Amino acid sequence: MKIGYIRISTTDQNTARQEVLMEELGVGQVFIDRMSGKSTDRPELKRMMNFVREEDVVMVESISRFARNTRDLLELVEKLTAKGVEFVSKKEAIDTTTPTGKFMLTVFGAVAELEREYILQRQKEGIAIAKANGVYKGRKPIVRPDLPAVVALWRGGKITATEAMRRLDMKPSTFYRRVKRL
Repeated sequence: MKIGYIRISTTDQNTARQEVLMEELGVGQVFIDRMSGKSTDRPELKRMMNFVREEDVVMVESISRFARNTRDLLELVEKLTAKGVEFVSKKEAIDTTTPTGKFMLTVFGAVAELEREYILQRQKEGIAIAKANGVYKGRKPIVRPDLPAVVALWRGGKITATEAMRRLDMKPSTFYRRVKRL
């Protein structure tokens, strides 16, 4: 069975292009993640890895949609191979049923990782220039007008810290950092 995996980085992006490709390739089952590929901790990727069976073929539009670094790519493909599942990346014309395909997978994985590093480097350089010009000031803090009142209730023993965090929609580290400033 042909199994498709689609990933987009944000919910603002569109999966249509990848979905059309999967349809053209005759894919029977598609798994779609709408999140960054920097980690392999993606719900639909996990579901797909559990779903695939021997003689299945996992198809992706490009290796950058499957993994963001060589180590993750090779580990995922190794897990597929251990289950008797092949991997095909359409864009790079990689097919792990052949020794050449396995070699090319390693090469393209390294190239994709290098490209990602270049993107991050350019992003950091751009932010540094923007900061130097006074354009970029970072993320604006979220204002919680009820913070003093909720903290007063907490300090007075009327509510627990957990309840205070829930009311303020804050994580513990943020809550305690903000409390120190009051």
